[in-house]
Amino acid sequence: MFEFDQYLGFLLFLLILTIGFWLMIFLTAIIPYWIGGSLKERLKEMKENKKKKKDD
Repeated sequence: MFEFDQYLGFLLFLLILTIGFWLMIFLTAIIPYWIGGSLKERLKEMKENKKKKKDD
C-alpha cells in the first residue's frame, strides 16, 4: 500500500497538522486569558497607587 518514504511523509504531515491544531487552541484561548489577567492586575495596582497618593 505505502512505501516507507510515503509512510514517513504521512506521519510528518500528521505531526505538523497536530502541532498546528494545538498552537491554534493555545493562541485563541490561553493568551487572551493571560493578557486579560495581567491587565486586571495592572489596573488594580494603578488604583492602589492613586489611593495612596490621595491619602498622602
